[in-house]
Amino acid sequence: MRRRSLLATPALLATLPARAQSSIKLTIATGVDPSFSPFYVGKEGGFFERNGLDVTVNTGPSGSAMVAFLIGDQVNCAYGAEQAGVSAHIRDPNVVAVAEGTALLRWISVLGRNIPTMDKLKGKKVGVARGTGSETFWLSVVEKLKLNPADYTIVNVEAPEMVAALERGNIDAFAVWEPWPTRAMKAIPGTKILVNNEPIQVVRNFVYMNKAWAQANQQATARLMRSLIQATEFIEGNKDQAAQQVARFLRQDRALVAELMTKVGFRMNLTPDLVGNIQLAIDQLRTMGKLGREVTPAEVIWPGALRMAAPDRVRI
Repeated sequence: MRRRSLLATPALLATLPARAQSSIKLTIATGVDPSFSPFYVGKEGGFFERNGLDVTVNTGPSGSAMVAFLIGDQVNCAYGAEQAGVSAHIRDPNVVAVAEGTALLRWISVLGRNIPTMDKLKGKKVGVARGTGSETFWLSVVEKLKLNPADYTIVNVEAPEMVAALERGNIDAFAVWEPWPTRAMKAIPGTKILVNNEPIQVVRNFVYMNKAWAQANQQATARLMRSLIQATEFIEGNKDQAAQQVARFLRQDRALVAELMTKVGFRMNLTPDLVGNIQLAIDQLRTMGKLGREVTPAEVIWPGALRMAAPDRVRI
């Protein structure tokens, strides 16, 4: 029998599902907590694969810590807080926010051990993860409650180390995102939330990309954004299944993950509301003497990537 081969024409390729076409390899990076669920569900739920992507998801101590890897194209996409994105953009203007991924509605807290109120926190050591949403939130607490920064000793602690540092007595309190406040309250007697972000500000996590890479690889960019939108829609419409997938990826307790996912809103869009978060991060970095050069939200936020997949989600 004579072997026959079939060459795929452009018309035929257009009719094939993305996964039947050649997969594009990508590396994306973020932290380890359910607020970054679209990355995990994109992988576990097969959304990347169905859009013709072969994605490796790298995780680190925080989402913000991984944003810096966009400098020099060490990763193709990252997921982290406002301040991290602005800081990376200052170093490399190609690092841009391409979508609001998550609105942290009741997600970040100041938690203290044997401290009944915020007033009693004066003179204590507060753990803060510098350059992340932890620092952004702490500075917002100071401003909103009209606190004197000199009344507190700030200790730089990475988020995964905060519970242990609190238990050892290296710090008296910390400001950080879930699941660390919940874990601390379960593990350490006498711990309680002194204030959460709900009355202070809605903190946001953004999806970031390297603009030069995204423009040079538009097919990959469009597929990635489409995958993240689909994963986000799945999370909002299938909460139990999404929590199961996130728990499996993170190897965390499913009930805890499901509880934590009720405290955030998954967005994957660009709206006027988020511009204020980027401006706040710029202002905070300037106050700390870490801005380096002046920059505007319009420079940090780039709608081009999202427009490739869903122009209706760009509303700025």
